Amino acid sequence: MEYNPSGNREEHGHPYVGMWVTKDGYIRHELLSNGRYDEARGQRKSAYQGRYVVEGNHIEYVDDTGFTADGDFVEGILYHAGMVLYRETNINNQ
Repeated sequence: MEYNPSGNREEHGHPYVGMWVTKDGYIRHELLSNGRYDEARGQRKSAYQGRYVVEGNHIEYVDDTGFTADGDFVEGILYHAGMVLYRETNINNQ
């Protein structure tokens, strides 16, 4: 994955920007339009932060410590590292 060293990116042209949450709300991934993400776990806000890239329906993450992970969007659901995340606006419909 290649990134602009400054961390600044053009606004992403994909439909996945926004908040993604597990059904119980414990894990929350906010995908920001500048290519950054912020993950909260329980009461711990900003537990993990870093950059992400979306290619098609695949997402790759690199957190600020260098740890990498990935996931896939399938029919409006994000499957990431054994977790299932829903767009926050759709969580009550699941």
